Amino acid sequence: MSTLPACPQCQSAYTYEDGALLICPECGHEWSAQGPAVVVPDESRVIRDAVGNALQDGDTVTVIKDLKIKGSSLVVKVGTKVKNIRLTDGDHDIDCKIDGIGAMGLKSEFVKKV
Repeated sequence: MSTLPACPQCQSAYTYEDGALLICPECGHEWSAQGPAVVVPDESRVIRDAVGNALQDGDTVTVIKDLKIKGSSLVVKVGTKVKNIRLTDGDHDIDCKIDGIGAMGLKSEFVKKV
């Protein structure tokens, strides 16, 4: 049983020492073995649309550019209204369902809040 503290970021028990540092192999976080670990809460990431308005889950947005759908001949046209969006982490930070196309991910830089 390890007497090393758990990782302050991901709470993994698999930490190890490397000189004066403690390292978490799961998330890669490094912190000093001397003194208490200070956990800094993650700032809530604010996702903004193309004009700088903050987006929230459930918002309605409008597409501002024709978007070709990879692997398909379909196109999401300018002015398409998308209701009830869900914000996610990742490259495509909006999950939504578009009428006539189905579920897909959008980048917030191509939408404007209504």
